Amino acid sequence: MFNLMPVIFILGILAIALEDKIKINKAAVALFMAISMWVILMLDAYPIFVGRESVIFQEFLAKNPEVATLPLHDQFVQFITNQSIVYHLGNVSETLFFVMCSMLIVDIVDKHGGFHAMTGYIRTTDKRRLLWYISFVTFFFSALLDNLAAAIVMMAVLRKLVPDRTDRLKYACMVIIAANAGGSWSPIGDVTTILLWVGGNVSAGHQISHVFLPALVNLLVPLVIANYWLFKKGAQLRVASEEDRDDEYVPEIPKFSRRVIFFIGVLSLALVPVFQMLTDLPPFMGVLSGLVILWIYTDVMYSKLHMHESRKLRISQLLPNVDLATIFFFLGILMSVGALETSGHLAMMSNFLDTSVHEPYLISFAIGALSSCVDNVALVAATMGMYPVVEMAPGLSEYAQYFVADGGFWTFLAYCAVTGGSILIIGSATGVTVMGLEKIDFMYYTKRFSGLALLGYVAGAATYMLLFA
Repeated sequence: MFNLMPVIFILGILAIALEDKIKINKAAVALFMAISMWVILMLDAYPIFVGRESVIFQEFLAKNPEVATLPLHDQFVQFITNQSIVYHLGNVSETLFFVMCSMLIVDIVDKHGGFHAMTGYIRTTDKRRLLWYISFVTFFFSALLDNLAAAIVMMAVLRKLVPDRTDRLKYACMVIIAANAGGSWSPIGDVTTILLWVGGNVSAGHQISHVFLPALVNLLVPLVIANYWLFKKGAQLRVASEEDRDDEYVPEIPKFSRRVIFFIGVLSLALVPVFQMLTDLPPFMGVLSGLVILWIYTDVMYSKLHMHESRKLRISQLLPNVDLATIFFFLGILMSVGALETSGHLAMMSNFLDTSVHEPYLISFAIGALSSCVDNVALVAATMGMYPVVEMAPGLSEYAQYFVADGGFWTFLAYCAVTGGSILIIGSATGVTVMGLEKIDFMYYTKRFSGLALLGYVAGAATYMLLFA
């Protein structure tokens, strides 16, 4: 049954890819994957944890000697339910709450007309020119915030700028590539870069100076191709009709209040890294704090406005707008990866790469490619556990120097683990979120943009090798 787990995962990924063919929602498939693999862990616990001499199980018993005296079945129950599931569910919940709160904040700002002001600064109806504007704004925005928050904000802006959904899907897919490229060169641009930065593997200045150019190439290659391939020269956006412009913004809300809501919402996302650095609390606590401030402000604002209660866009009324199907999809995928990590499959993969390849740059490149279908956070976390940071010392071997702080392995991994997620739309939290927001079909992205993302990934990697290898 141990070997059945990766088979279930691969078949689940295929079922998600063929969602439109088999007519089964990807969230149901992801949840089925997670439940099946955790059930296998419990039913086949002895061969997996004792027969294979699981390191994490032995470490658990060493840290909890009172559990080691219990019968084997009770040890497995304690390890799987009280240790592993709780640990992974805690990590997954941080991501889920961050996504939910970010989506809700963006929806609140959007419903109150906050993004309408942003669209006014982009005064072009030329499709090609807009493609460059959106891609570069996303690229730098994701470095300042993070790629997930940047993508959510840019999708809200795109809905105002591009009323035609056929065109908007093309821009949305480029937002995924641009957001992941921008997130790779910033220490706060992605969860994986935060892990590497906080773990002392890569310093902020080193990462920016070494990864910026490869990340820029990663964006430019698919962007230049898309510029000529997606839109004809001189193609113009369809101007929104009066029906499209139907004012969902309540006219009784003062412009000043709209602006305040906009700034609270944007700062709630922008200051999450600052909140984390100051408090050492998880990022979702920062974005949750912003949501609370926004909630209090809007309730106070509406209490002073003389308007019918049904016209008030209170946050409690906007809560049902959260896309629970996407949230369940996240839960299923991330808990499936957690099961693979608990069983030891991820460690086996890392060991295979280390023994078979034994080339640090190639390992980083392979991990990046693998992150197109496997959660990059789990991959990077497993990699950090497998390769501890080596202390710089005289006489250090050339191979060991790759693994010192700011070593080539870690710097290249920062680029690969983030941008590799663009190759498939399910390869990153950004891709999954945009997929849910715009209901993008897996095969639509695969046929039109996976090749572009792969070319950008390889070109950026080649740029890094030419400059720093």
